[in-house]
Amino acid sequence: MKNGKASIHRSNRLLAALEPEDFLWLEPHLEIVELPRGRIIYHAGETIRHTYFLHDAIVSLVTDLQHGGSVEMAVFGRESALGFASALVTRQSYGRYVTQIAGSASRAPLDRLTAAIGERPRLRQVISRYMEALLTQTLQGVACNAVHSVEARCCRAILSTRDRTDRDDIPLTHETLAEMLGVQRSTVSSVASTLQRADLIVQGRGTIRITDRDGLEATACECYRTIRESFERLLPGAFRSDAGR
Repeated sequence: MKNGKASIHRSNRLLAALEPEDFLWLEPHLEIVELPRGRIIYHAGETIRHTYFLHDAIVSLVTDLQHGGSVEMAVFGRESALGFASALVTRQSYGRYVTQIAGSASRAPLDRLTAAIGERPRLRQVISRYMEALLTQTLQGVACNAVHSVEARCCRAILSTRDRTDRDDIPLTHETLAEMLGVQRSTVSSVASTLQRADLIVQGRGTIRITDRDGLEATACECYRTIRESFERLLPGAFRSDAGR
């Protein structure tokens, strides 16, 4: 059972990238938790006590705006360590961490991960590489939201979700996409219909199936490729389905 748990833990790309001795140091402090869709892991301002290494779940860091809307600031999947970057000093959550696609994660007390980073240089290097990739994703996302069309951004979100799930049938609703993109649900419905008419996707009940990945990439903005290449450069295999196996 122990080996089975280790395999589950290492379905997270950061844990899979650790040297065996570093993983063994951290493993006793890891526990597997389930994250159903809609679960709020941390509210804005809440004290962060655990870092989550996601397996197949996808979590958004969302800021809620005064006028009642919301927008995604960052997205986390199996390539991520959720709740670490925003807890370096104050340990308060920047925004609301909400599960967009259900799955599981390995979580560790933040204190133990901080201690491991201080004591184990190679583990610290993996986390530092991830932090740089996350910063690239976040800053590129700011530029993307400012200048690119909703259609292009929607394609980027669909492709990025597919990369994190290894499935062409993605459990992605219009409501989820709207929150990720910071637009009205009706806007997402209109864009998705356009993409379906172009034979790039097929919409189902609570799902989106990619039917023409090349066409979807051609319609997406350059930010999709920029962010993916940044992760692959800093964390090789971050989006490869057989990485860490």
